[in-house]
Amino acid sequence: MDLSGKVAVVTGSGRGLGFAYARALAAAGAAVVVNDLDADVVDKAVGAISADGGRVAGVAAAVGESATADLLVATAVREFGRLDVMVTNAGILRDRVLWKMSDDDFDEVVRVHLRGTFTCGRAAAVHMREQGQGGRLILVSSPAGQRGNFGQTNYAAAKAGIAAMARTWALELARAGITANAIVPVAATDMTKTIPAFAPLIEESERTGKPLPSWLRREEGMGTADDAAGLVVFLASDAAKDITGQAIGVGGDRLAVWSHPAEKRVAFADGGWTASAIADEWADGVGAQPETYGIPAPGGLK
Repeated sequence: MDLSGKVAVVTGSGRGLGFAYARALAAAGAAVVVNDLDADVVDKAVGAISADGGRVAGVAAAVGESATADLLVATAVREFGRLDVMVTNAGILRDRVLWKMSDDDFDEVVRVHLRGTFTCGRAAAVHMREQGQGGRLILVSSPAGQRGNFGQTNYAAAKAGIAAMARTWALELARAGITANAIVPVAATDMTKTIPAFAPLIEESERTGKPLPSWLRREEGMGTADDAAGLVVFLASDAAKDITGQAIGVGGDRLAVWSHPAEKRVAFADGGWTASAIADEWADGVGAQPETYGIPAPGGLK
């Protein structure tokens, strides 16, 4: 997993998962541009990676607008001469149930996650195509985007859209040698601590210094941020040059490939379907095994 000579941008990389990705990429030999809204957080991340011998630059800017995406790409090119990898990790939470979610709650999350992924992915693709040597787009999705999650209309919709972007961009960028994949990480972070089912376990681990329980690492794929970083390094490497259009889960002791939406069961009616015909067909036919929805409660807490 030697990334020497490669240059990566990681959005939202001042702390948490993003910092783990940036640090792992630098440790593998890549030059890295870290990004966060908070300039002090950026400086701290740059200092930590630099102290470990990494080549790193920082950009303090809010992800979402095209100007920030262009600035991130321009910084990579100015400081390190090229761009090979874009990791769109930046995100926020504004959790509310549907009837209490405001327009601002929805728009802010979509702006950072979905629009931020779009603007940064587009800016990276434009430069990579001009550069003519391929590249990697690594888009950060979530289990909420695959299954839905209570109180996360905005977040789940954005993360589902990000997975769809990866599939679409894999098609559009294939001739340019640019891969596009979504990763679906699960890790104990400040954001994860907002989930009631996980909060006590994460807080106990932080308080005692004990690792998360084995059942949580395996059944739920919940581990540390560093546990998820290896997937980013792999997808940035030459070993992953033929992997594209995938949604890949990682966390704790678990690695998985998520299935793409597909027709599960099909029925036909000559001349089309009336409402009554659908009702007759549903229970014992097409609808006999409906899909589950929502992120299951952690098994060890049942």
